[in-house]
Amino acid sequence: MRKSIGSGLIVMALALSACAPAPMSGSSDGSAPVAATAPAPTAAIYAVRAVQVRVPDTLRVSEANLFYPLADIVWRGDPAGNRYTQVKAIFDAAATRATRPMTKGPRVVAEIDVQRFHCLTEKARYSVGGVHSIEFLLTVRDARTGALIDGPRKVKADLPASGGNRAIAEDAAGMTQKVLITDHLERVIRAELSRPASPAAPATGD
Repeated sequence: MRKSIGSGLIVMALALSACAPAPMSGSSDGSAPVAATAPAPTAAIYAVRAVQVRVPDTLRVSEANLFYPLADIVWRGDPAGNRYTQVKAIFDAAATRATRPMTKGPRVVAEIDVQRFHCLTEKARYSVGGVHSIEFLLTVRDARTGALIDGPRKVKADLPASGGNRAIAEDAAGMTQKVLITDHLERVIRAELSRPASPAAPATGD
């Protein structure tokens, strides 16, 4: 029986790694996590006047406690509730922090359209870990005229996620999924708004 359960977990871990492009940040044996990667902050090139975050209600939500539910939004970092609202609040907080120091340059409005926010379920977080799979479209417009400056372009903001004992230790230290993801998105959004514009960049594809 133990052998069967162990084999099942190994197969599931391999399936998770195949679905996600980044390595796990931890495992149930408490091994050291892999540092989350995000673009290094660079000098701001815009004066961001506002960030408009949209989480379409066409995205499919799953509350199933499986290793890898098939859905666009999987979120367990807040109590049960409106997951669209919760995901938007995370992006709003990250974007506000990311753009607060961006006060010099062309005045713009940034638009973020969330396409995927697939984080770990309880079952995955407290066993094998995995990857928080996050994708959004970024568009930058002139704050006065609304003219397109950059995008829309897809941003993949995946973040390795701890599992097992490492995840439990992070929670106990206050480094919850919500804290880690918000901090990560802050870095990603700031970096994406600090790179040269690429008008009409493809919004789909890998």
